[in-house]
Amino acid sequence: MNIIELFEARVAERPGQPAIVDVVDARYRIHSFQQLAEDSARVAGLFQDSGIGAGDRVLVLQPMSYELYVVLLALFRLGAVAMFLDPSAGRVHIDQCCEIGQPKALVGGRRVQLLRLFSRGLRRIGRRFVIGARLPGTVPLERARHSLPLDVMATGGQAPALLTFTSGSTGRPKAAVRSHAFLVSQHAALAAALDLRAGERDLTTLPIFLLANLASGLTSVIPHADLRAPAKVAPRPVLEQIRALGVSRSAGSPAFYQRLVEYCERHGERLPLARIDTGGAPVFPPLLNRLQARAPEARIVAVYGSTEAEPMAHVMYAEMRQVDRVAMSEGRGLLTGLPVDEVSLRVIPDRFGSPIGPYDDRRFTGEWLAPGQIGEIVVTGGHVLPGYVDGEGDAQTKFEVNGRRWHRTGDAGYLDAEGRLWLVGRCNARIEDARGVVYPFSVECAAQFFAGVRRSAMVSHAGRRLLLVEAPRGFDVEGLRHALAWARLDEVRRVKAIPVDRRHNAKIDYTRLAKLLK
Repeated sequence: MNIIELFEARVAERPGQPAIVDVVDARYRIHSFQQLAEDSARVAGLFQDSGIGAGDRVLVLQPMSYELYVVLLALFRLGAVAMFLDPSAGRVHIDQCCEIGQPKALVGGRRVQLLRLFSRGLRRIGRRFVIGARLPGTVPLERARHSLPLDVMATGGQAPALLTFTSGSTGRPKAAVRSHAFLVSQHAALAAALDLRAGERDLTTLPIFLLANLASGLTSVIPHADLRAPAKVAPRPVLEQIRALGVSRSAGSPAFYQRLVEYCERHGERLPLARIDTGGAPVFPPLLNRLQARAPEARIVAVYGSTEAEPMAHVMYAEMRQVDRVAMSEGRGLLTGLPVDEVSLRVIPDRFGSPIGPYDDRRFTGEWLAPGQIGEIVVTGGHVLPGYVDGEGDAQTKFEVNGRRWHRTGDAGYLDAEGRLWLVGRCNARIEDARGVVYPFSVECAAQFFAGVRRSAMVSHAGRRLLLVEAPRGFDVEGLRHALAWARLDEVRRVKAIPVDRRHNAKIDYTRLAKLLK
């Protein structure tokens, strides 16, 4: 099944309902399911007339907008493959991804087309489609108005749909292909985990979540904000959107909600949402506390997942007991909740970095760790990425059990007696020294419960256990070190800022941090 078939079913059920609402030039644009279907069908016709066919890869460089999903659905309708990369990663990354992906066409706005002047990889792409202003050598997407609409092409479930890339921060980027069957399975998992209900209005900040909304019949409101930097969004326009458009729910990164909740606290306002889902980075209970205080009637859910498997587990804030909070504050890790029904999740001895398997069922069952034992988290399921293009990286991140492919997340954790997953950090971040074993993430999680700590990062530096904290002047660093005595820290140091990832602005960038410490 092609995921566009799910979308077409929603179009038939609710043609006039708004599908996507965004903001351009300070004005709301409201596009119905029927309009989105018609526009994507005509763009598919334009692509076909321009020589794009089933299986062809098309590089799409367009921020979250109505046009992005017109293009994406058009490619799905045609059976072509949508290719995405992160242009902020730099010219070398762009050129490497183009060399690996070999896209036949490029779709993007005026700035993207001008980027070709600086990228050899982009210049080599033969066909170019521009969104918005016309440019020489490009086909304007608006020409699709004169194209005949294209019906959905017959596409097998295992046919490729999306091609994405890792950041390549440790070398050449790895390419990952997601099939149509994968996207349908991921939609089912997201729809269940997020309790997606047709007709609701969702403030959507994550591209794959909006795709799930379209397949579920929700109205997606794209925030009036620069989503490339969630930790820097201006909260007021977003809150005005929520109120003006009757938004009842939202999904976003912790950094995005941090901005909203801080604004609401300063101005004594409430966050008028009935449901809040957050993930993409660690979600610590203190933020959930603050969200619940500003949205007292909201159902707040923290979602655990990764690029290769989204989602894997989720937990409702209301289900976190006081004993759970105490455990997290004392270094037992972060509670991420029960694994979703759509995955099989196990914890096995931590051998991350070394190939393992293949196993038969009996031998693999013997590897499972008992409740409370920390090990490596592994998963399998319909929406778990089975491998990378050309098998690059598969030996380190995949293994077989009776021919079934499992994914090694690289995360360390354990299952408790109730089957809930607790995360203690990355396998390769574990510190082993004369004082024993400690997982830095567990220390960072515990530090979040200490008043005044905005962000923290623990490292082993020059043989010493060092905890860096973003905190206000006058912060009691020795008090925090005393509170975390079990971690046997050598020093707690207050810093102005801790570097974080570019995508979600919430994960610690330990590579940059190490350079700063040097």
